[in-house]
Amino acid sequence: MNKFESKYFNTAKKMDDALVSLLEKKDFDYITVKDICNEAKVNRSTFYLHYDNTVDVLNEVIENLTKSFDLHFSQEKANDILSKDESELFLITDKYLIPYLQFIYKNQKIYKAIQHNGMLFKADKTYNKMYKEIFLPIILKKGGDEKYSKYIMTYFMNGISSILLAWCEDNCKLSIEEMCALIKGLINDK
Repeated sequence: MNKFESKYFNTAKKMDDALVSLLEKKDFDYITVKDICNEAKVNRSTFYLHYDNTVDVLNEVIENLTKSFDLHFSQEKANDILSKDESELFLITDKYLIPYLQFIYKNQKIYKAIQHNGMLFKADKTYNKMYKEIFLPIILKKGGDEKYSKYIMTYFMNGISSILLAWCEDNCKLSIEEMCALIKGLINDK
Protein backbone atom coordinates (compact mmCIF):
# COMPACT_ATOMS: atom_id res chain seq x y z
CA MET A 1 0.00 0.00 0.00
CA ASN A 2 1.48 3.35 -0.97
CA LYS A 3 1.48 6.48 1.19
CA PHE A 4 -1.62 7.95 -0.51
CA GLU A 5 -3.64 4.75 -0.11
CA SER A 6 -2.63 4.49 3.54
CA LYS A 7 -3.68 8.08 4.21
CA TYR A 8 -6.96 7.51 2.34
CA PHE A 9 -7.83 4.43 4.43
CA ASN A 10 -6.80 6.08 7.70
CA THR A 11 -9.08 9.01 6.94
CA ALA A 12 -11.94 6.67 6.07
CA LYS A 13 -11.40 4.82 9.35
CA LYS A 14 -11.55 8.13 11.24
CA MET A 15 -14.94 8.83 9.68
CA ASP A 16 -16.19 5.31 10.39
CA ASP A 17 -15.12 5.68 14.02
CA ALA A 18 -16.73 9.11 14.16
CA LEU A 19 -20.06 7.67 13.03
CA VAL A 20 -19.92 4.92 15.67
CA SER A 21 -19.10 7.50 18.33
CA LEU A 22 -21.97 9.74 17.21
CA LEU A 23 -24.40 6.80 17.30
CA GLU A 24 -23.79 6.62 21.04
CA LYS A 25 -25.15 10.15 21.34
CA LYS A 26 -27.98 10.37 18.81
CA ASP A 27 -30.07 8.52 16.25
CA PHE A 28 -28.61 7.98 12.80
CA ASP A 29 -31.40 10.01 11.17
CA TYR A 30 -30.09 13.10 12.97
CA ILE A 31 -26.41 12.62 12.18
CA THR A 32 -25.19 14.94 9.46
CA VAL A 33 -22.11 15.08 7.26
CA LYS A 34 -21.04 18.10 9.34
CA ASP A 35 -21.32 16.04 12.55
CA ILE A 36 -19.13 13.28 11.12
CA CYS A 37 -16.57 15.80 9.82
CA ASN A 38 -16.39 17.58 13.19
CA GLU A 39 -16.06 14.31 15.12
CA ALA A 40 -13.41 12.93 12.72
CA LYS A 41 -11.67 16.31 12.45
CA VAL A 42 -11.77 16.31 8.65
CA ASN A 43 -13.25 18.87 6.28
CA ARG A 44 -16.31 18.37 4.10
CA SER A 45 -14.32 18.09 0.89
CA THR A 46 -12.38 15.18 2.41
CA PHE A 47 -15.66 13.56 3.38
CA TYR A 48 -16.94 13.81 -0.19
CA LEU A 49 -13.72 12.28 -1.56
CA HIS A 50 -14.75 9.12 0.31
CA TYR A 51 -18.56 9.15 0.44
CA ASP A 52 -21.65 10.62 -1.13
CA ASN A 53 -23.63 10.77 2.12
CA THR A 54 -23.92 9.45 5.68
CA VAL A 55 -25.57 6.23 4.49
CA ASP A 56 -22.37 5.36 2.61
CA VAL A 57 -20.40 5.69 5.86
CA LEU A 58 -22.95 3.53 7.65
CA ASN A 59 -22.75 0.85 4.95
CA GLU A 60 -18.96 0.83 5.20
CA VAL A 61 -19.14 0.46 8.99
CA ILE A 62 -21.57 -2.45 8.59
CA GLU A 63 -19.38 -4.12 5.96
CA ASN A 64 -16.24 -3.80 8.09
CA LEU A 65 -18.09 -4.99 11.18
CA THR A 66 -19.44 -8.04 9.35
CA LYS A 67 -15.96 -8.96 8.09
CA SER A 68 -14.51 -8.57 11.56
CA PHE A 69 -17.33 -10.60 13.10
CA ASP A 70 -16.87 -13.42 10.58
CA LEU A 71 -13.15 -13.59 11.40
CA HIS A 72 -14.04 -14.38 15.02
CA PHE A 73 -16.20 -17.33 14.06
CA SER A 74 -15.80 -20.64 12.31
CA GLN A 75 -19.48 -21.45 12.06
CA GLU A 76 -20.56 -25.01 11.69
CA LYS A 77 -23.09 -25.73 9.01
CA ALA A 78 -26.31 -27.66 9.54
CA ASN A 79 -24.73 -30.82 8.05
CA ASP A 80 -21.95 -30.75 10.67
CA ILE A 81 -24.51 -30.35 13.44
CA LEU A 82 -26.74 -33.11 12.13
CA SER A 83 -23.82 -35.56 12.10
CA LYS A 84 -23.21 -35.10 15.84
CA ASP A 85 -24.76 -37.10 18.64
CA GLU A 86 -27.49 -35.29 20.60
CA SER A 87 -25.33 -35.36 23.75
CA GLU A 88 -22.71 -33.23 21.93
CA LEU A 89 -25.15 -30.48 21.00
CA PHE A 90 -25.64 -27.35 23.07
CA LEU A 91 -27.07 -23.99 22.06
CA ILE A 92 -24.37 -22.16 23.98
CA THR A 93 -20.81 -23.51 23.92
CA ASP A 94 -17.36 -22.06 24.53
CA LYS A 95 -16.58 -22.63 20.84
CA TYR A 96 -19.04 -19.88 19.86
CA LEU A 97 -19.48 -17.87 23.04
CA ILE A 98 -15.82 -17.06 23.73
CA PRO A 99 -15.11 -15.64 20.22
CA TYR A 100 -18.39 -13.72 20.44
CA LEU A 101 -17.41 -12.25 23.81
CA GLN A 102 -13.91 -11.44 22.51
CA PHE A 103 -15.46 -9.64 19.55
CA ILE A 104 -17.77 -7.64 21.80
CA TYR A 105 -14.92 -6.81 24.19
CA LYS A 106 -12.86 -5.42 21.30
CA ASN A 107 -15.86 -3.58 19.81
CA GLN A 108 -17.78 -2.31 22.83
CA LYS A 109 -18.82 1.00 21.26
CA ILE A 110 -20.08 -0.69 18.13
CA TYR A 111 -21.93 -3.34 20.15
CA LYS A 112 -23.72 -0.64 22.15
CA ALA A 113 -24.59 1.20 18.94
CA ILE A 114 -25.95 -2.01 17.42
CA GLN A 115 -28.08 -2.74 20.48
CA HIS A 116 -29.55 0.74 20.36
CA ASN A 117 -29.86 0.81 16.53
CA GLY A 118 -30.27 -2.88 15.64
CA MET A 119 -32.38 -2.39 12.54
CA LEU A 120 -29.94 0.20 11.26
CA PHE A 121 -27.04 -2.27 11.48
CA LYS A 122 -29.12 -5.09 9.99
CA ALA A 123 -28.34 -7.23 13.04
CA ASP A 124 -31.43 -9.33 12.31
CA LYS A 125 -29.77 -10.56 9.10
CA THR A 126 -26.79 -11.95 11.05
CA TYR A 127 -29.06 -13.42 13.71
CA ASN A 128 -31.30 -15.11 11.10
CA LYS A 129 -28.27 -16.67 9.44
CA MET A 130 -27.04 -18.05 12.78
CA TYR A 131 -30.55 -19.22 13.63
CA LYS A 132 -30.93 -21.19 10.39
CA GLU A 133 -27.39 -22.62 10.29
CA ILE A 134 -26.79 -23.39 13.96
CA PHE A 135 -29.66 -22.96 16.39
CA LEU A 136 -32.57 -24.48 14.46
CA PRO A 137 -30.68 -27.67 13.50
CA ILE A 138 -29.65 -28.15 17.15
CA ILE A 139 -33.18 -27.58 18.42
CA LEU A 140 -34.64 -30.01 15.88
CA LYS A 141 -31.96 -32.65 16.50
CA LYS A 142 -32.72 -32.45 20.23
CA GLY A 143 -36.39 -33.14 19.50
CA GLY A 144 -37.63 -29.57 19.78
CA ASP A 145 -40.73 -28.41 17.96
CA GLU A 146 -39.96 -26.10 15.04
CA LYS A 147 -43.14 -24.07 15.56
CA TYR A 148 -41.82 -22.91 18.96
CA SER A 149 -38.12 -22.70 18.11
CA LYS A 150 -38.08 -19.10 16.90
CA TYR A 151 -39.82 -17.94 20.08
CA ILE A 152 -37.44 -19.90 22.28
CA MET A 153 -34.41 -18.46 20.50
CA THR A 154 -35.85 -14.94 20.70
CA TYR A 155 -36.13 -15.38 24.46
CA PHE A 156 -32.55 -16.66 24.77
CA MET A 157 -31.01 -14.11 22.41
CA ASN A 158 -32.77 -11.11 23.94
CA GLY A 159 -31.67 -12.21 27.40
CA ILE A 160 -28.07 -12.71 26.30
CA SER A 161 -28.07 -9.41 24.38
CA SER A 162 -29.33 -7.55 27.45
CA ILE A 163 -26.65 -9.14 29.65
CA LEU A 164 -23.94 -8.25 27.13
CA LEU A 165 -25.19 -4.67 26.79
CA ALA A 166 -25.02 -4.31 30.59
CA TRP A 167 -21.49 -5.77 30.45
CA CYS A 168 -20.45 -3.18 27.85
CA GLU A 169 -22.08 -0.35 29.76
CA ASP A 170 -20.05 -1.52 32.78
CA ASN A 171 -16.86 -1.26 30.62
CA CYS A 172 -16.52 -5.07 30.56
CA LYS A 173 -15.34 -5.22 34.17
CA LEU A 174 -16.03 -8.95 34.34
CA SER A 175 -13.56 -11.05 32.38
CA ILE A 176 -14.56 -12.92 29.23
CA GLU A 177 -14.28 -16.18 31.17
CA GLU A 178 -16.59 -14.84 33.93
CA MET A 179 -19.15 -13.70 31.36
CA CYS A 180 -18.97 -17.07 29.60
CA ALA A 181 -19.60 -18.92 32.87
CA LEU A 182 -22.44 -16.55 33.79
CA ILE A 183 -24.27 -16.97 30.48
CA LYS A 184 -23.78 -20.72 30.35
CA GLY A 185 -25.01 -20.95 33.95
CA LEU A 186 -28.18 -19.08 33.06
CA ILE A 187 -28.86 -21.17 29.98
CA ASN A 188 -29.06 -24.82 30.83
CA ASP A 189 -29.96 -26.52 27.55
CA LYS A 190 -28.90 -30.07 28.41
